[in-house]
Amino acid sequence: MSQYFKHLEPVKSPVLQMQLDELDLNELQQAIQQCIIDKGALAIPESYEPADYFPLKPENNEQEKLYTKAFEAGINAIQDGKVAAFTVAGGQGTRLGYNGPKGTLPVSPVKNKSLFQIFAEKILGYSEKYNVTIPWYIMCSPLNIEATTAFFKENQYFGFDESDVKFFAQGVMPATDFEGKLLKSSEDSLAFSPNGHGGSLKALIDSGSIADMKERGIEHLSYFQVDNPLISIINPLFIGLHILKNSDMSSRSLTKTGPFEKLGNFIITEGKMTIIEYSDLPDDKAQETDQNGRLRYRAGSPAIHVIRRDFIEKFANDSLSLPYHRAEKKVPYIDAIGELIKPETPNAVKFETFIFDALPLANNPIILEADRAEEFSPVKNKTGVDSLESSQKDQIAKAKAWLKTAGQEIPESETVEISSKFTSIEDLRGITLSIEKTDDAIYIDLK
Repeated sequence: MSQYFKHLEPVKSPVLQMQLDELDLNELQQAIQQCIIDKGALAIPESYEPADYFPLKPENNEQEKLYTKAFEAGINAIQDGKVAAFTVAGGQGTRLGYNGPKGTLPVSPVKNKSLFQIFAEKILGYSEKYNVTIPWYIMCSPLNIEATTAFFKENQYFGFDESDVKFFAQGVMPATDFEGKLLKSSEDSLAFSPNGHGGSLKALIDSGSIADMKERGIEHLSYFQVDNPLISIINPLFIGLHILKNSDMSSRSLTKTGPFEKLGNFIITEGKMTIIEYSDLPDDKAQETDQNGRLRYRAGSPAIHVIRRDFIEKFANDSLSLPYHRAEKKVPYIDAIGELIKPETPNAVKFETFIFDALPLANNPIILEADRAEEFSPVKNKTGVDSLESSQKDQIAKAKAWLKTAGQEIPESETVEISSKFTSIEDLRGITLSIEKTDDAIYIDLK
């Protein structure tokens, strides 16, 4: 047994002993090797180039024909019941000053709908539009799964059949000190932490969700994170391109607002697609421009993907695995004499995996550009960029743009919200809307 596990001797607490017995020592050894011995230094490739992507709008006749064919293929897959939604919802609202799972946070500008309600209405809108049942898989953290499921029960699953919403908890890894020794959060427990959004692939398998998808005939999973109310969850064009190109894992990209925007950068190295974190891309690379004056590394990742079910299945039994990343954090722990220590500086290593590390393992990964105004305005911060305030402004702007494009006349107002059941601008054309007006706020729904 490795020197890093010599301290795993029999202990007095049966709970702690059970935790030790259930540890996957091979996985922990790999994590320690990558993050402690090797210092978590996943080297930036020596040679790489920006990844190509499909533009938001076709730029030539060939692309126009492809997009038309892809849109039809996407609709067919949706109507045939081959697509499901998957939300990574392990986060808490702590950074926003909110006590509860982030998905329960009220974010819509008029009705104060929660993130979960917005997503539910969108998925149900797609289901109704395409006359199909689209199941919804939600990965929580061990800390918020109980509160999340209770929230759905309190809200009657927002109109879903209970059997079509599947909750499960992501995996955890024990935290260690900087030498790789396990930390205890109490006399009866190790200090555990979630294993990162990359752990969602294994959690889908371990929870039985992949087996459930297989039984339902689901072939493609629409992956998105819980903090983005603008997300187009079931996008026919994106799904269709993914299918036509026989991609294991497809991604959306955002054109970066500047060289140092905090988005991962899509690159190609040794013929494989991957992502370099914004903090790791050298400044000179980040500022490179092409002959048209555009940033070369302009395709940033908003963590929106479509993933094939059978690709995820390859992560069972470690036939494929993701590398661990080192995160240095402040972790309270019990010292040698049983005292609880609350460190003021980082004292521990948490082991995390990232979903984008599946890209170089995938066959034929593709990228489709997304319209930021249509697709991305996350609620991450209490104020400023990517805050609740900025997201609500973007939700209002999108609603007004949709209504204007659809030719719908509405009174001028400072605040407009349209029901998330409208899945596209086309859904608003030529119909009578239900317009609810209070003071300077307008809410628009189906008549």
